[in-house]
Amino acid sequence: MAEAAAQPSWLPYAAVVAGTAALTALMRVPELGMDPVNAALIYLFPILIGAVYGGRGPAVAAAGAGILAFDFFFVPPVLSFTVADLRYLVSFAVYLAVALLTSELAGRLKRQVRQAVTQQRQTAILYDISRSMSDVADVESLVRTFRAGIGSLTGEETVFYLPGKDGRLVRYGADPAAAPDVEEERMRRIVESVARQEAGDAGSIRILDGATLLLPLTAEEESLGVLLLRGDPQQAGAWPADRTRCEAMAGLAAGALARIRRGEEARLAQVTAESERLRAALLDSVSHELRTPLAEMIGSSSALLESGALFGEEERRELLVSIRGGALRMNRLVANLLGMVRLESGLLRLRRDWVGTDELVGAALRQLKEARGERAVELRLGDPAPLLRGDPVLLEQMLVNLIGNAVKYSPDGSRIVIAAEEREGFVRIAVRDEGIGIPEADRERIFQKFYRSGNAASVTGTGLGLSIAKAVAELHGGSIAAGPGDGGIGAVMTVELPAAATDQTGGGEHDE
Repeated sequence: MAEAAAQPSWLPYAAVVAGTAALTALMRVPELGMDPVNAALIYLFPILIGAVYGGRGPAVAAAGAGILAFDFFFVPPVLSFTVADLRYLVSFAVYLAVALLTSELAGRLKRQVRQAVTQQRQTAILYDISRSMSDVADVESLVRTFRAGIGSLTGEETVFYLPGKDGRLVRYGADPAAAPDVEEERMRRIVESVARQEAGDAGSIRILDGATLLLPLTAEEESLGVLLLRGDPQQAGAWPADRTRCEAMAGLAAGALARIRRGEEARLAQVTAESERLRAALLDSVSHELRTPLAEMIGSSSALLESGALFGEEERRELLVSIRGGALRMNRLVANLLGMVRLESGLLRLRRDWVGTDELVGAALRQLKEARGERAVELRLGDPAPLLRGDPVLLEQMLVNLIGNAVKYSPDGSRIVIAAEEREGFVRIAVRDEGIGIPEADRERIFQKFYRSGNAASVTGTGLGLSIAKAVAELHGGSIAAGPGDGGIGAVMTVELPAAATDQTGGGEHDE
């Protein structure tokens, strides 16, 4: 179309006149012996070519040139415009009428072909736009995709007016060239008026400044905003006739917006449900975990206060140990809760130092001295024990949680093995117990917050210890995994940390 617009307007007329002259010269060759009847038929070719490639004007010009050439060269008296036989005048009139009819039919066919090609192209592009928009997940991506598609389809500018958080319409994809020549306040009132319309209403499409269209975006009887299309002002008269295409584009946009909104609502519902689940799990876990040590502390302290004189030295010591054990257990619970908050805040900075795995294990065992009861602990730390460069406080908390988990889920008198080795730049620490084990289906899920394996229902706990251990390991650039113990008895927790761990907090590191 651009090439057609660029060619000179006189060129089709010159072409048909030159073609008529060439045919005349050819038919004047004496050897051909061309008679008037055949000559009249041959002069129809320039008319057809002019109608197909130039339209009605060049076709009429070809008809006029053909009549003049036919009269001058083939109608007696030859080489004169005088017509001796008046019947030829009737022939000239019929010839001109046939030329006009032929040009009209050829032009109509050409327009129909051009329209069919345009519709096919528009349909293909609309399909591509629809397919592209099926993958968008947010409004910004939708606006970018839609504007690119509409630009390739019609060259029109596109602006969306969509409800914001306060309910007012917000402009997306705004471009100074796309803004109609209407003051902002009036434009806002017009857009809000269109937004209240329903697609398909008589007044649903509003035309501004001759070339700007406003279409309501509705889906499932709900107003989703307004689509603004701005075309070429010189072709504004085409808008009403192009209503179907405009409404199809608005329908595509409305469908994509409705899908995005449903996705956001589903995500919000999922987040709300997950938050409610975590809140319920936290309350349940913390209440159970606090109730037992509190009951022990209250019972032991009440016995000492009310009947202290009746107890011997050894009995009083056992009661005090029970109170101290309950306090330590509550302290570990609070430490885990605070640790999870710090880890999830994203503001935690590792305070790195070189520390031996034997020091970390020793400190963790001292914290769990009373909790581990009669369980035997076997250390396989090597000589010398591997060194780690990390945050000693966090690494100790990680080991306290891992060893405490082994203590909690294994019976008195069983064995707990703690091993450490360095291999290929990594330090591997394994804590193995002879407890109830972990079902294979739960070996990844137990590191989620508040998740507890189904076979652990009889043991109190918050479901935070292993998730904190995993977070600490990942902060140091490592990993953690759960597996079965030796011979399928118990469980083993294996942590792999870089010997010179890298910081994964994004907040830098601090060396002591």
